[in-house]
Amino acid sequence: MHCESPIKRRKSRQIMVGNVPVGGDAPISVQSMTNTETTDVAATVEQIRRIQLAGADIIRVSVPTMEAAEAFGEIRKQVNIPLVADIHFDYRIALRVADLGVDCLRINPGNIGREKRIKAVVDKARDLNIPIRIGVNAGSLEKDLQKKYGEPTPDALVESALRHVEILDSLNFHNFKVSVKASDVFMAVAAYRKLATLIEQPLHLGITEAGGLRSGTVKSSIGLGALLMDGIGDTIRVSLAADPVEEIKVGWDMLRSLRLRSKGVNFIACPSCSRQNFDVIKTMNDLEQRVEDITVPLDVAVIGCVVNGPGEAKEADLGLAGGTPSNLIYIDGEPNQKLTNENLVDNLERLIRAKAAQKQAQMDADARNIIAKG
Repeated sequence: MHCESPIKRRKSRQIMVGNVPVGGDAPISVQSMTNTETTDVAATVEQIRRIQLAGADIIRVSVPTMEAAEAFGEIRKQVNIPLVADIHFDYRIALRVADLGVDCLRINPGNIGREKRIKAVVDKARDLNIPIRIGVNAGSLEKDLQKKYGEPTPDALVESALRHVEILDSLNFHNFKVSVKASDVFMAVAAYRKLATLIEQPLHLGITEAGGLRSGTVKSSIGLGALLMDGIGDTIRVSLAADPVEEIKVGWDMLRSLRLRSKGVNFIACPSCSRQNFDVIKTMNDLEQRVEDITVPLDVAVIGCVVNGPGEAKEADLGLAGGTPSNLIYIDGEPNQKLTNENLVDNLERLIRAKAAQKQAQMDADARNIIAKG
């Protein structure tokens, strides 16, 4: 059951972060950040691989010291996903990770000192075709802006961003993206909306320091959802005080909900009530964990009774409508078979995987036909 999406993406310049396009007509990318000690190469590589497996397009790594920069070089050799180096103040670290294969530098030009140092970083980025992310944060605004505005405001965030943009423009460097993050939803949304009208570069969205898994997910969904529905945003990072893998899951859930990207199983499930003919909540908890590895876009409805079950199931790739004495399975909108509650999750997983394999085969065949005709 779909209403036509009203979202019209903001037009922006496209940049490349490694092999991932950001901006223009590229899909909105999902990213996260490691929280291991960067100097612990093995732990950081292991976490990067888990984040990548969850569906990340880009991963950011903090590089606060030259020792961490050397560790970054070892990490770069062991993973195959675009890496952003998060750097503050020391321009020499930026120069070093550039030589070690970084795919993007997160660095605010105005924070790294004299013009000669800024120019050295920009020249290196230009020579190696490395983009820069300007990352403005309400918690670390310049002192004069804090004094001017009294406290962080949307206008203060935008003014800070434009200062850094002006520096890069003066050096004829346009290969960058910008973020203006705040932990306050209204402040972040207002800042992004204003900045979106003032520059053409892609925007990296985030509600910074959003909170724990539950509260941070809610806050991020409200703020990023509002912007994405406005067509604003080219790459997103959900900031949670949780395992970074959870950030990727929430990011993908947002994009799936807004039909901005499709990957994996999109569940339509009822909250359950006394009409349910099977334990909907337990079934969903088990199913979500079991089919996390499926990447084929698939709509699966799990409805506990006959009131809404048939209507939702008919609109999904695969649907389950609770019934007595047996539950009814729909495939591609048509009744297919009945299932009892015994081994229900096992049988649902089997059917979901079979449908995913069928859909993948059809997608592969369509792709081959396009290539053959082209």
